[in-house]
Amino acid sequence: MTELMRDVVLSDDTVRGIELLASSLDWPCYVVDLRGCVDKTQLLERCADVLRFPSWFGQNWDAFFDCLIDLASARRARGCVIVLRHAGELQATSPESFDTARSIFADAEKVWRDRGVALRVFVEIA
Repeated sequence: MTELMRDVVLSDDTVRGIELLASSLDWPCYVVDLRGCVDKTQLLERCADVLRFPSWFGQNWDAFFDCLIDLASARRARGCVIVLRHAGELQATSPESFDTARSIFADAEKVWRDRGVALRVFVEIA
């Protein structure tokens, strides 16, 4: 976990609060519901759908990273929030995929930071 990525317990009200705060900053906020997600394929599909990855997204980790870092330039935002809800099942059933995704999100946060753009990722393990 990075200094920016946080494991948190989130209620629906908390997520709405995060969305409102992001909106007040004019940052996009994406909430990815991982309930029932048990493997890499499902994780990548859900993220691609919610984050509106381009059609060239290749359903692999390298393309996932590329799409995450391209979000900043594609949306021209000064910041972005991604909330991964209900990630506990994925962590339990596919810990390697879960850990790889977290690592990629952390790497993307660093790239965004180097570009002067904020990326905040919240991971709900419950």
